[in-house]
Amino acid sequence: MPASKGGIAANMAPDGQLDAIDRKMLQILARDGRIAVTDLAEKVGLSKSPAQVRLKRLREAGYIRGFRAVLDARKLGLDHVAFAEVRLTDTSEAALAAFNAGVMQVPEIEECHMIAGAFDYLLKVRTRDIRAYRRVLGETISSLPHVAGTSTHVSMEAVKDSGL
Repeated sequence: MPASKGGIAANMAPDGQLDAIDRKMLQILARDGRIAVTDLAEKVGLSKSPAQVRLKRLREAGYIRGFRAVLDARKLGLDHVAFAEVRLTDTSEAALAAFNAGVMQVPEIEECHMIAGAFDYLLKVRTRDIRAYRRVLGETISSLPHVAGTSTHVSMEAVKDSGL
């Protein structure tokens, strides 16, 4: 059953997954989260009301987790980026949960990824300079639950960065 430009069929692909219009909306929103609904509707070939219905459904289904401003880290004095490899002493579920909870409390940690490899986590840490990074590493990251050791890689230039 092909999706039409309005109505129930346009709201969801037959298998309950995203259809081409949903995907196009998400691509546009990823580039410009402040686009007016009328402009978004026009770009995907819908009228305003069906576009609003789709947008609401995409938010409620969790495809859109929120909207945010992309900040200029340099103007904010936060253009020092370091990546910290973290090895844990224990990788039980309880230890991982404790580490994860600790990471969530550190504002300088911008991203945290569990890694399959020679270390357990990779953290993206943003600070104003190397001295601030050393303080965060020594006083905070190294004190997180179950941290056995760290290794740091300092970013010299962001070739592609989706924002702060």
